[in-house]
Amino acid sequence: MTDSAGRQESRRAAHAKKRISRRPSRLGLPAGSTAGPDRVRDQDAGFPALLRRVWSRAATTPDLRAGLEVLLTLDGHVPADIQLRALNTAEQAALSALCGLTWRDPDTGTGTGTGTAAESPVAEPGVVPAGADERCVFRGEIGLSAGGRIAVRTPGGRPLDVRDLVGGVRRVPWSRTVLARYRSELKDARARHAAGVADCRAWLAGQGQQGRDTLVEQARQAALRTAPFVLYQQDTQYTNFRGRNTLTGKTLWPGHPDCALSALDGLPLDLWSDEDAQLVVCLTLLIASAGFGRIEEANGTQLSVEHVAHTLERVRRTYNTVPVPGAAPVAAPASHSVADLHRLAAALGERRRQVAGSAQLYREIHGALMHKVERVAAPAGAAARARQGAVAERLRARLPLRGDTLADLGDALAAAPGWLARPHGAFCTGLESLVYEAVAATVTAFGADFAMSRGMRSLPALVRALRGESWAEICDWDITHFFCCVVPHPEAAAHFGHSTAALADAAWAMSSRMQYNSWHFVAGNLPPVPEVAARDHFVPPAIPDLAFFSDQHHHGHVNNQVRFSIRSPQPVDVDGRRFAGFMDLRLLRCAGQPFGEQDLLAAHQVSAFIARATSLAAHLAATGTGVEVTAFDSGWHWTSITGRTPAGAGALTGQVRRAS
Repeated sequence: MTDSAGRQESRRAAHAKKRISRRPSRLGLPAGSTAGPDRVRDQDAGFPALLRRVWSRAATTPDLRAGLEVLLTLDGHVPADIQLRALNTAEQAALSALCGLTWRDPDTGTGTGTGTAAESPVAEPGVVPAGADERCVFRGEIGLSAGGRIAVRTPGGRPLDVRDLVGGVRRVPWSRTVLARYRSELKDARARHAAGVADCRAWLAGQGQQGRDTLVEQARQAALRTAPFVLYQQDTQYTNFRGRNTLTGKTLWPGHPDCALSALDGLPLDLWSDEDAQLVVCLTLLIASAGFGRIEEANGTQLSVEHVAHTLERVRRTYNTVPVPGAAPVAAPASHSVADLHRLAAALGERRRQVAGSAQLYREIHGALMHKVERVAAPAGAAARARQGAVAERLRARLPLRGDTLADLGDALAAAPGWLARPHGAFCTGLESLVYEAVAATVTAFGADFAMSRGMRSLPALVRALRGESWAEICDWDITHFFCCVVPHPEAAAHFGHSTAALADAAWAMSSRMQYNSWHFVAGNLPPVPEVAARDHFVPPAIPDLAFFSDQHHHGHVNNQVRFSIRSPQPVDVDGRRFAGFMDLRLLRCAGQPFGEQDLLAAHQVSAFIARATSLAAHLAATGTGVEVTAFDSGWHWTSITGRTPAGAGALTGQVRRAS
């Protein structure tokens, strides 16, 4: 057993540490020794509370259309087209007949994919023909499920079960005219669905048993190595998220008999359900276009061929906005058959690599439904340059570097990197000082409530393990082998009862979670030997993201009010091996306005500067210079935030330095 710097540590000492609380406000005290919790979760926080507020507002709107608009956007928290694409065949036909609501482009038959969290891209109601019979012939219902989907009672359907709903139901009268439109819409929708299922089965049959087994295993790995997702096939839910899991993930281990994909191993195609056949085909198409991450762009929607065609068309149009020298625009598919869509997906996967070299890709995350949308950023403008300039100004004043821009400062550092391994200011190494100063500068320059950056404590230990191909050892390192420097804005205490102690606890909770993220991603950069394959890990992130309303599902985000955020992951080169997602820079706001695209572009340049410094430090470690990060533990966060030294710090940590 080793400590965070790779030194041998006695088992007795290790167990003693585990019995001591690491929470800054309780540092040095035995864990679990307090009479009660420091904070009680706000009953109005999180996703269930949001849904209660949404339903309360939707149920009291003056007309159905206004109520549906509230439900579709979850009262301004998500784009409306996500909810429209979550509806099953009958529900889609019903909303189209009742209000003219559809996610499809009438010219192409696919969705437009427009809208933001603040917009409601819904169509105008259909025109009622002259002489229409408006007498009520059926009384339907509208509700909101506990999962956030709109529920619709349609003709022939049973009444909605209030036990599955957030509140009650809204009664909706259907006229003969609406009923006629519904029957026509439903007939067309069922025909499209049946054709899609038949096409999926035919395409899968053409892959042969071995080919199908390969696709199933790929889909299973995607479920295992990807962040939570929730997908629908009509009313069948496929998810690796908590609750009623149906796919391998945090709850179901690989090969679990309850995993829908594991149940397909070696099973003849004629025994597959229609839902499972579509699941495997649609996951295959999404993965072919951008790897496992594309699956999250279907989060919260129906996973059917026509919905995947909509996603791929949106991606095609987006990529074609970026000129690629010597390459023609990606052509639209000849049809929406699986074969043509698979060719399109492969072409998009290739174009994505080309686009990434010319423009900045990022993902927009709508936290309420965990839905992601890939975007191409516009060029950096005055706002982004101002943010970067403010960070560079502070770094020039605090670090032994000269240069007008972050790139200039990086060049100056590359010319003389040795100081990264020597004490600087209040820190044992220049690397620690650089990380802290960059994070602190970002808090102020971006108007964030918190900023943070993570990494590995002992680069020499990583170099040694890589050279010895000690993959099992790296996988066995726990989160104490990683660090995260969290710096809150002084005014952020207002979000935590104006308590600096509560602010320090929140910062340490974030730091601990980011240490876990480093632990979770590092194995994804190692060879797929059995020890690595058996270790829980995600595919490391490669592009930045903007998140809206993330304080919904993740317990840590709810408790610490992580509402709006930027994440900017960066690769780091360590002894000839490139580690994707080795570090990142994160900015958080607990309230107020969300971050924008220009903020993200500027933050990505700051994280690139820190990553460049980390790569230089790794090179020093590879050539025999020790670079260890000992700061940014629980005691450091307490002292740097409260200005006080924890009384029991000696039980857990050594000398605590306060950053100036």
